[in-house]
This record gives sequence, C-alpha cells and structure tokens, in this order.
Amino acid sequence: MGSAVVLGIESSCDETGAGLVRDGRLLGHAVASSMDEHARFGGVVPEIASRAHLHALRPVVRQALEQAGLRLADIGAVAVTTGPGLSGALQVGLAGAKGIAYALGVPLYGVHHLAGHVAADTLEHGPLPDPCMVLIVSGGHTSLLLVRDLARAPITHLGDTLDDAAGECFDKVARVFGLPYPGGPAIDRAARTGDPRAVSFPRPLPGSYDFSFSGLKTAAARWAEGHAERELPVADGAASLQEAVADVLTRKAVAACVEHGVGTLVVVGGVAANSRMRSLAEERCRAAGIELRVPPLRLCTDNGAMIAAVGDLLVRAGAAPAPLDVSIDPSAPLEYAALHPVAMGKAVAA
Repeated sequence: MGSAVVLGIESSCDETGAGLVRDGRLLGHAVASSMDEHARFGGVVPEIASRAHLHALRPVVRQALEQAGLRLADIGAVAVTTGPGLSGALQVGLAGAKGIAYALGVPLYGVHHLAGHVAADTLEHGPLPDPCMVLIVSGGHTSLLLVRDLARAPITHLGDTLDDAAGECFDKVARVFGLPYPGGPAIDRAARTGDPRAVSFPRPLPGSYDFSFSGLKTAAARWAEGHAERELPVADGAASLQEAVADVLTRKAVAACVEHGVGTLVVVGGVAANSRMRSLAEERCRAAGIELRVPPLRLCTDNGAMIAAVGDLLVRAGAAPAPLDVSIDPSAPLEYAALHPVAMGKAVAA
C-alpha cells in the first residue's frame, strides 16, 4: 500500500495542528497556538485549550490543504492523536478526525503523540535507521527510547522521567526567575549572556537512564531565594540551569547509544529547539562517532505533520485502521505508534 495522502490532526495540548503527508513527504501543514491565551495563567488551562481547538480545527485543515494545493476529497486516510494529552483537547481533535474520515469513507488511525515526535524527523531526514536511539524532550515528556520499525515493532523504553519533564522544569524555574511563559525559549534567551559555570546545579540520577528534574527545579528555586536581598543574576542562573539540563540529557543519550551499539541518535520534542541542547548533543555525538538527527525547529514543537507522518508509516506498513468508536487515552503509555489494539495486532503480524 502507499501513495495515499494522509491528513494528520494534533490537538493534545495548546497547539492545533493539521499536516498532509504522502510516501514520507510533507505536502503542507498549519498550526494554530493558543499559548498567548494561557500565558497570563503561567501554564496551559485545559478548558481554554479545548475551546481554542474547536475554533482552530477547521481553519488549520483548510490552510494545510491550500498549502499543499489539495482538496478535502484528495485525502486517502486520517491520523489523529488519541493520547496522551489533555482529555478535552484530545476529544476535539478525535471528533474532527472521525467526522472527516467518516464523510470521506477513508480509514482512521489513532496515533500516540510521542510516536509523532519520533516520526517528525523522517519528514526532514528520511526513514529512521533500524535501530536508532531517540531522546524525546518536551514540556510533559522526557524519554530515552530504542526504536526499530516505528510502524510495526514495539518501542523499548530505556529511561523515562520519574517526576518533572525537562520542559516542565524550564517553565517552573522561569516563573521563579521572573521570566515569561513558556519558560524554555525564555531561559534560552536569558542564558545567552550568562555564565553556564556560575552556579553548580545538581546532575540528577547519574547512574541511570531515567530522568528526574524535580530536584534541579528545587535547587534553582533555593538559589533564587538566596538572592532575596539583592538583584538576581538571571542570565547566570538561566545559563547554569540550561547547562545542567543539556548535560544530563545528552550524556545519558550518548551513553545509551554506546552501550547498545547504536550509531544514530534522534533528538525530538519542544526542548530539542534549545540552542545549548543542540550544540552539546552535536559536540558529544561527534566525539563518540554517532550520527545526530534533529528535526528543524518548526517540526520540534507539537504539529499535525508529525501525526500525518505516523499515519503515513502505518498505511504503508499495511496496519489495520482504528474502529470508528476508537476513544482517547489521556495517559497512554508509549508501546506502539498506533494507539488501538486492532492496528497493533495487524502491524506486529505483518
């Protein structure tokens, strides 16, 4: 199977995304963000996100189609994020995807959000090597994965976050430092003029592939409290925090590649956009003789193209589509790219 145009819909958090992919090639995509509406609350408000998705879904699908020079009737399959994510937000995307798939009489695929981040890299750099190591770093997730055939094979977790994810740590510390939301880009900007060695923040769980950023967040808050009587050197704090996060993430990812004899590291997710994270990963991969793949910035944050990329892989692998009564799973574990047993069973047997 192949050559079907796959529409991907992503609505797990505060971005509404639509993307169109055929045979591994991105044809068009559009994203609407409700981030500005959440900024005054210092984080994502689920009800606001859900309402924003309702308003944005049709326009982003239309924009993606216009960019690709296609019509709704050209769509041959629909893929949608069914988990993990905010329950109400996921429901909006799934309802829209079901409506389109049902109206067009085309197959529907329920996709795991994190598998989407992994597949995003294929749109820029081609098929993923088998095996490859994938480091996912985003606002809600930090995972180190051994990936083989993304459409067919189970995904092996070598390490996951035990508490705060890396992006969550940036958001929370940025608030303590008096920086705006979202915290990742704000920390990155502030760090440019700072000294990354100014503060010796801890490097959590050094002997494990799991991640923990709660203690680092607390250490940064304590450091800030210690400056209550004098001006806080925000640039030094931001640079030191960013260095600690990038050091932990890249050190563990490269060590996992070496231990498992894997020659390619793929870094994906919103925090992959961090400048220090990218430069340190490049440096350490070069030293270890490992190929580093990082998607372009526009594909690092949540978008519909990455979901379409997974749908495209599932279609080409001959995976069975989801039943039309497929539902969301807001806390779905990442085991397979497809989030419905029918598709998994067929894909594994294929």
